[in-house]
Amino acid sequence: MLELTFLGTGTSQGVPMIACDCEVCRSTDPRDKRLRTSALVRVGRGADGDSGCAPDGGPLNIVIDAGPDFRGQMLAADVRRLDAILLTHEHKDHTGGIDDVRAYNYFGQTPIDIWATERVQESVRRDYAYVFDAHPYPGAPEIALHTIPDGPFSVKGVEVIPINGLHMKLPVTGFRIGGLAYITDFNHIDDAEVEKLRGVDTLVVNAVGHKPHISHFNLEQAIDLGRRAGARRTFITHMAHRLGRYADIEPKLPDGVHLAYDNLTITV
Repeated sequence: MLELTFLGTGTSQGVPMIACDCEVCRSTDPRDKRLRTSALVRVGRGADGDSGCAPDGGPLNIVIDAGPDFRGQMLAADVRRLDAILLTHEHKDHTGGIDDVRAYNYFGQTPIDIWATERVQESVRRDYAYVFDAHPYPGAPEIALHTIPDGPFSVKGVEVIPINGLHMKLPVTGFRIGGLAYITDFNHIDDAEVEKLRGVDTLVVNAVGHKPHISHFNLEQAIDLGRRAGARRTFITHMAHRLGRYADIEPKLPDGVHLAYDNLTITV
């Protein structure tokens, strides 16, 4: 069993954007309300017995990115146990909620595993220096940092394949888990990395708008990546208000391409 819930599908400023009066930001359609981008991947043991499984027999809960909306997203999705966090990169809209893993420390009585590249780990250590003090303040988050290697790695029995790209000039990491690939904040990906996506069932990829952007794919580029990968379905995430309203854009998309929206759950 492999299931993904879109916890947030917005850019670093979210939608609605503060002080904006555009038609998207004023929309009453809940599909146009976009928290900062994050996703919950639930992996359960399949018939072949190869997938991951929590100690209680339930699915593993793996969150990709923990931005400033992390607390509310965990409450909305009713995530009672968190098994790991995968970080795509160090920008605050993807790491700003790490402090709130304290609740999982309290109820689970264990540190939370966070997987990140060495550069991103350095950023986490700077931003959350109090976590790594020799004598941490009582109640500080407890996290265990793990380094994303060059090749596939295992998160509690679940194989994860890192996908490398660029966010302008900043290296950023996407992830493939079985038939699901999740990529955000990319504006460039080498052909060798596209090969890692080949034949994926479901691709999640960022697109901030319709025009070319200095550090993100636009909608045309995101759709093209889905074609190059041979994905059966492509879902668009990390969307700015300038992409347009869901009700206006979704019907115009090619077959198999969809706009994601907050709290949408898909099964792969």
